[in-house]
Amino acid sequence: MNIRKATKDDIPVMADTLSRAFHHDPIVDWVFRDEPSRPKYTRRFFGGRARVLIDQREIYIADDAAVAMWARPDEWRDPPLQAMKELGILAPGVGRRVFQVMRGLVQVEARHPKPPHWYLAVLGTEPDRQGEGLATALLHKVLDECDRDEVPAYLETGTERNVAFYTRHGFKVREELQLPKGPPVWLMWREPRL
Repeated sequence: MNIRKATKDDIPVMADTLSRAFHHDPIVDWVFRDEPSRPKYTRRFFGGRARVLIDQREIYIADDAAVAMWARPDEWRDPPLQAMKELGILAPGVGRRVFQVMRGLVQVEARHPKPPHWYLAVLGTEPDRQGEGLATALLHKVLDECDRDEVPAYLETGTERNVAFYTRHGFKVREELQLPKGPPVWLMWREPRL
């Protein structure tokens, strides 16, 4: 397995990979209901996330088939202008439900923990490569550092089967939040393993 840090040149490939990985994710389904146009908007979204996080140098790629985007402690908030730009790009894909979706995302954001922690913003694997251990390997690129430096980690997931996956790696559900007329989101926290 080849794991490497991503560069700006990798952003288009990462956006494509994550678009496929999240095509049927419950939160993505809720945000972008029109399935035929969904890939267009998810590529834009994941490309935007990568452009915001790439300078932290904590985005990892495994076998060009899985991606983990991490934010360092106290660096998880998007710059306000970037957040507005992303919203403007994605609004046409959301349609007239934009305020409902914004309300849900603000609810999730408001519950983001305040203590310093590593934030797993995105973790996705090509559908035909799932089950090969790529996501586990990517998780441990940072979780091992969390344990060594005694720093917690945090993530959100909208996929119930992912809760068990993350639990195996030390995360615990802190809260289950119901999005407005949408799916649940599990907010998960991991204390470092000493």
